[in-house]
Amino acid sequence: MKKIVNLLLFFFVSFSFSQDMKNEKLNVILKTVSDTIQGQNGQWQFFINDVQIICVTDTNHNRMRIISPIVESNMLDEDMKTNALVANFHTALDVKYAISDDLLWAVYIHPLKELTENQVKDAVKQVYLAKVNFGTSYSSTPLIFPGREREKKENISPKKDPLIKQKI
Repeated sequence: MKKIVNLLLFFFVSFSFSQDMKNEKLNVILKTVSDTIQGQNGQWQFFINDVQIICVTDTNHNRMRIISPIVESNMLDEDMKTNALVANFHTALDVKYAISDDLLWAVYIHPLKELTENQVKDAVKQVYLAKVNFGTSYSSTPLIFPGREREKKENISPKKDPLIKQKI
C-alpha cells in the first residue's frame, strides 16, 4: 500500500509541476528581455546591450537552444581554447562554450516543453554573460565551482551588467 501511495504522490507532483513551454510563450518572454527582436516562432534573433543572441526551437524533437556567437575559431589561441574547456566545468554553469561552423559560441541547450519562464530568463542571462566574459573570467554567473586557480591568482571577476539585471 505504501508503494502505491508513493507512486501516486510521485505522479501527482510530477504532473502538477510539469511545464509546457511553447514557442508562443517563449516569444513573449524573449520580447520582454531583449532590446530588439526579430524572427518568428521557433527562430529569433535579438539583442541585449548590442550583444546578438539567437534562440532556435525544434518542437518535433522537444529541443531549444539559446546561443551567441563570440569569435571565429581560427582567432582562438591554445590558452583561450583551454580556458573555455576548463570554464565548461567550473564557471560556465548551464552554458557551454562550443565550436560550430568555424565560430565559437556560448550555448544553452534544454528540452523545450520542460522549460519554465525563469529558466528561459536565466538562460538568456547566462549566454549573455558567457559571451561578455569570454577572455576574462569565462563565466556565465558569479558562481564559480572550486578548482579555478587562475581567477584566484589573477583576481579576475566576472563582468556584471546592471542593464541586463533590470531586464532579466
